[in-house]
Amino acid sequence: MNSRAITLSPSIMCADISALKASIQELENVGIKTLHVDVIDGAFSPSMPLGVDTIKKIRDLTNMELDVHIMSLNNEYFINEMLSIGVQSISFHIETSLHIDRHINLIKKKNVKAGVALNPATSLSVLDYVLPQCDQILLMLINPGFATDKNEQQVSYAAQKVRDLKQLIINKNLNTQIQVDGRVSLEKIPDLLKAGADNLVLGSTSLYIPGKTLQENKAALDAIITNVLG
Repeated sequence: MNSRAITLSPSIMCADISALKASIQELENVGIKTLHVDVIDGAFSPSMPLGVDTIKKIRDLTNMELDVHIMSLNNEYFINEMLSIGVQSISFHIETSLHIDRHINLIKKKNVKAGVALNPATSLSVLDYVLPQCDQILLMLINPGFATDKNEQQVSYAAQKVRDLKQLIINKNLNTQIQVDGRVSLEKIPDLLKAGADNLVLGSTSLYIPGKTLQENKAALDAIITNVLG
């Protein structure tokens, strides 16, 4: 039996936001332990799905771990807001950060897991000095904020980038987790797992496939993970 643990992180954006309590309860009922929350400022990415007050409400409704992905031109503001809410992990984009070490230290001082996020075409070389400080690296596999555009496909080099990052982590003798986000579909998950992904951000192509229940989709995910990892 493979002891490697895979974290399932459903994106709350794909749930019914108008019925937050019921949506969160449904996730809890199928055994989900982590909720992925996107914080988007509308400038870095052309979307603004959740306000800070809504995220506070989510915190009030559940004891699930909140895994926050900040997509903003002003990372420090949102980092402080999320820390005050009481989340368990925060990833921010390296492309918009002038003070990366400061942001990581700010997060970790509060005993919150810290990560950096990379756009699809951002080279892994930007991680040379910060990787040892990170609990996780979030690899975007589509361009951030364009998930609702069904013509936006997962980049062709997704699995290879995961594979390269996994090798970098091994070479540095680290335990950094790899999170993948963007069209993480039932069809793509096997290759991503084999490449080294540890944390799957789930949306409309996996846990929230239309026409199927959450229980059915969760069972399909569990079967895939078992089949790949043993």
